[in-house]
Amino acid sequence: MAHHVSKAEFARLVEKALADLPEEFARALDEVAMEIRDRPTREELADVGLGEDELLLGLYIGVPLTERSVSDSGRLPDKILIFKEDCEIACDSEGELVREVRITVLHELGHYFGLDEDELGEVGFG
Repeated sequence: MAHHVSKAEFARLVEKALADLPEEFARALDEVAMEIRDRPTREELADVGLGEDELLLGLYIGVPLTERSVSDSGRLPDKILIFKEDCEIACDSEGELVREVRITVLHELGHYFGLDEDELGEVGFG
């Protein structure tokens, strides 16, 4: 069964996950916008190969650091989206939700740093 919290409480969970980041990761937040949304759009689901009935907890939109070049100037800022309702649906308790939000934030930041799904799984953020 899903564990639901208020928008303010969910934002607090995201802020806590960000506050607990090691300094080298926290510095990256100057370059990445973090947004909380209720749920992903159909287009966002399709972009990552998911159907409308599947969960997407977070999404990194941008060019990973490992793929950038000097010709990347003028591009839109990187963005991480965290999807509140999908995170809640995936969790049965407050403790699970706290853990899932933390893992989702770290997972999406990992994409920013250039890690792929396999590499993220190896470090426990799959």
